[in-house]
Amino acid sequence: MIARSLSVKSLILVSFAILIYIFGFFPVPVQKYYSTGFYPYISSALRFISSIFPFAIGDIIYVLLIGFVLYKIISLFKRRKSLKKQDRIVIPLQVLNFFLILYIVFKIIWGLNYSRPSISKELGIGNDKYSVKELVVLGNYFVDKTNALKLKQGKVPAYTIKDLELKSAATYALMSQKNKVFQYSNPCLKSVLNPWLISKIGIEGYYAPPSGEANMNMNIPDFVKPYISCHEIGHQLGIAYEDEANLIGYLTASNSPDVNYQYSANYEMLRYILFEIRIKSPDDYKILHAKLSPQILADFKTEKEFWQKYNGDMFGYMGAAFDGFLKLNNQKKGIDSYQGIVIWLWNIYKSESQRSESPKIRE
Repeated sequence: MIARSLSVKSLILVSFAILIYIFGFFPVPVQKYYSTGFYPYISSALRFISSIFPFAIGDIIYVLLIGFVLYKIISLFKRRKSLKKQDRIVIPLQVLNFFLILYIVFKIIWGLNYSRPSISKELGIGNDKYSVKELVVLGNYFVDKTNALKLKQGKVPAYTIKDLELKSAATYALMSQKNKVFQYSNPCLKSVLNPWLISKIGIEGYYAPPSGEANMNMNIPDFVKPYISCHEIGHQLGIAYEDEANLIGYLTASNSPDVNYQYSANYEMLRYILFEIRIKSPDDYKILHAKLSPQILADFKTEKEFWQKYNGDMFGYMGAAFDGFLKLNNQKKGIDSYQGIVIWLWNIYKSESQRSESPKIRE
């Protein structure tokens, strides 16, 4: 009787999971009915509930899930000799149903956003590839811009998580006046429960789908926190892919009236661009690196020393593990998917340059 009931439940769950999986092959309906239809309501509700708690409840949910799985494995191991014949059917069905429920819940509360069209299309940003020469032009632009912002910056605030939540939400509110993509209700930015462990793994921040929280590693240097907070809020808004969250985070932070946000965004983008130039044209990389102000080089050193302090020999191993996670989530380039932002930065720069060079018509 139990086996039959579980079989029926499995059939229903499998059918539902297949329907969700098939739905993911249709980006336009996903965008219309899920990403800009159903998802904003459920994500806003999750953030409203999570904001009631002063700690990251997403971390607790993860711990409880892991604890539950371990408990079940240990319990099964202890009574392995007393298992009945029926258990050979019941237990696999229970395991199947458990993971099917996890899959369905994940897809409904966030995961279907992986199937939406690229946010760059919605923002009208081109996808033209650049030559090495054009990449170097982009690098020069960001070096000059970031150098200038560093001179204006002054002393970097010692941010609290509440500071970041309020300032980043206000910056998103300004951007939402230009495009509804940036609409952000019920702000919910949390500090991770164990920043030491998260630093060891090599993570600056992450989004927790079960709770709708954007989680920050508050151990990282203060000058990178504004951009990271805007990046993670991008995930809350249903921007699933890392390069697209980079784009949203950059556009938001760089358009903030706060120079600390502007510097944080341009500093992070400069790193991606220099990384790309270093691979494609090492000689140009050396020239650009030599143009960086001593203050920016000091920030590079601070960040490098921070990660060396926490990561050590774990950095390479955890990087490989994270690369595998991204590939499982349809990001076939793995960690290289972060570099997709450079293409969009080039197209933004090219578009702005063309507008500034076009002749103005006198009235």
